Amino acid sequence: MGNITADNSSMSCTIDHTIHQTLAPVVYVTVLVVGFPANCLSLYFGYLQIKARNELGVYLCNLTVADLFYICSLPFWLQYVLQHDNWSHGDLSCQVCGILLYENIYISVGFLCCISVDRYLAVAHPFRFHQFRTLKAAVGVSVVIWAKELLTSIYFLMHEEVIEDENQHRVCFEHYPIQAWQRAINYYRFLVGFLFPICLLLASYQGILRAVRRSHGTQKSRKDQIQRLVLSTVVIFLACFLPYHVLLLVRSVWEASCDFAKGVFNAYHFSLLLTSFNCVADPVLYCFVSETTHRDLARLRGACLAFLTCSRTGRAREAYPLGAPEASGKSGAQGEEP
Repeated sequence: MGNITADNSSMSCTIDHTIHQTLAPVVYVTVLVVGFPANCLSLYFGYLQIKARNELGVYLCNLTVADLFYICSLPFWLQYVLQHDNWSHGDLSCQVCGILLYENIYISVGFLCCISVDRYLAVAHPFRFHQFRTLKAAVGVSVVIWAKELLTSIYFLMHEEVIEDENQHRVCFEHYPIQAWQRAINYYRFLVGFLFPICLLLASYQGILRAVRRSHGTQKSRKDQIQRLVLSTVVIFLACFLPYHVLLLVRSVWEASCDFAKGVFNAYHFSLLLTSFNCVADPVLYCFVSETTHRDLARLRGACLAFLTCSRTGRAREAYPLGAPEASGKSGAQGEEP
């Protein structure tokens, strides 16, 4: 339980935080263990796509970097929930970790949209808009997305995000009921960060489906690959971000009392935990980006096996060096046997 007092308000809410101590650690550990290596691999594969002059590699690398930034903040959030929602670090670290958590959502949304729009232009207008499907254009779009979210994050740095509850616990990025300044930024997030991108994503998906059906020159395997890529993008978007944004809007419109805050607390925080799985799902997109995926995976597997073989051989040589007394003793003993 925690008694959380909002800034500049006499209101305080006593809310059961059990979901933080039970479900949140499981989610954070899962995302850390699975998401970190998966995103490191995704970064490598994105680099291969950039080397092949594929602009999708730029978007994938940026998506992966955003996920890795968020994953790096998870040890702090894990410690926070295991300490019963008590932030033991500085105020600035709370703001930075909170920004990494929330801004990762909108950076991911931005690059998922870029992937879908890029595929739409490639399929529906293969001989037009080449200037928008270059590495230079992809880098420019990426800079705009990062700059937009960095400017948004300044808004949070202007407000206090660490407050004390009745148990002298320092809670981070938690205000109940929601504050006036949060409503404004939440409406912006919902409209610009979710509603507009989902419309763009669905329109791109519909356009791709129409173009693929009409195309007679594209191989069936390539058509299936393109459809799976865009469908995966839509599924990741809806599964990870739709529940959170629905509840974000509900809170922003109707949350004016502690009773309402208590009623939606578990659902809201469950939906926030769902956004973390975006970091695990994003690397799956690489499987549908290029026809060389299986070859790249096989090449990486071969390199890993070669490394492991060399390591084992090296350890064996260290354990039984040539000319060692143990080796000569064994050979001598074998020579004495009848």
